Amino acid sequence: MHKTIDFPNLGIHLKNVGKAISVFGFDIAFYGIIIGFGILAGIFMAMLWAKRTRQNPEIYIDLAIYAVIFGIIGARVYYVLFSWDMYKNDLLSILNIRQGGLAIYGGVIGAVITVFIFAKKRELAAGKLLDTACFGLVLGQAIGRWGNFFNREAFGEYTNGLFAMKLPLDAVRSSDVTQMMRDHMEMAEGVGYIQVHPTFLYESIWCLLVLIFMTFYSRRQMFRGEIFLVYLAGYGFGRFWIEGLRTDQLLIPGIGWAVSRVLAALLTVVSVLLIVKTRKNIERRRTMHRRRARHREEYPQQAEGMESEPEAEVSDSGFDLDDFIES
Repeated sequence: MHKTIDFPNLGIHLKNVGKAISVFGFDIAFYGIIIGFGILAGIFMAMLWAKRTRQNPEIYIDLAIYAVIFGIIGARVYYVLFSWDMYKNDLLSILNIRQGGLAIYGGVIGAVITVFIFAKKRELAAGKLLDTACFGLVLGQAIGRWGNFFNREAFGEYTNGLFAMKLPLDAVRSSDVTQMMRDHMEMAEGVGYIQVHPTFLYESIWCLLVLIFMTFYSRRQMFRGEIFLVYLAGYGFGRFWIEGLRTDQLLIPGIGWAVSRVLAALLTVVSVLLIVKTRKNIERRRTMHRRRARHREEYPQQAEGMESEPEAEVSDSGFDLDDFIES
């Protein structure tokens, strides 16, 4: 297998990019190393954000232990379910994740379920945990996507754009190669090269932009769980576009739609609607509270004996579900 990876329009030529390193005769895939580094960076980011928001950072070490385990399980299960033809004749290969095969949305689902169970057991606010953890999650995604770079996977259709990536044909899975790629394939010294969209790079950059936006948006946060919804909407919006470029999409059986694209669109729309509706409800309640406060000041005699209604707050159990329902 040839090991070159080029970005010809950027003038970047990498001659020897391996997929693994050997330690005492045992091959360790760069994919796993990058994923591991992304997880550690994500945990560190979550702890920093916890400290900034006056939480106990050690809580997120405990949470990470469970969330990482069940997140990886969820990511693998999601991938295998929608790639069953690849594994149905070799079930033991399901356990081999060293060569890739993790779907981020499956990981998110597994991790979110873990957060709610963890919050219930520890009597903590799930919304606050999600708001903090998602800073680490999106940073981990930005780093983890580079594992796809070393595996020569998660790329898009043929392009000759600025960020076009050129790969040896024998270094990629044949199922990811389209006719358009073959039509534009170049030969050099008997080796065929395809040129594609580096969608892993697009997603890595997009995740960093989402992280920056979340940081600024947090100053305007009105309810627990809002930053997590911002993450879902922001990441989903970019993923919907990026997924449309990829040639290794996981498809919904019988329909043929890209499952991650459908999920990205759904999460983006639902998250935005929840944010808008909840913020409007909170503003409405605050307005009512201010009006009642002014009424009590102007007519103190009428206010005697009446209970004052506190300003709308967010439940410590996580999302304040009342904020999603018109009262």
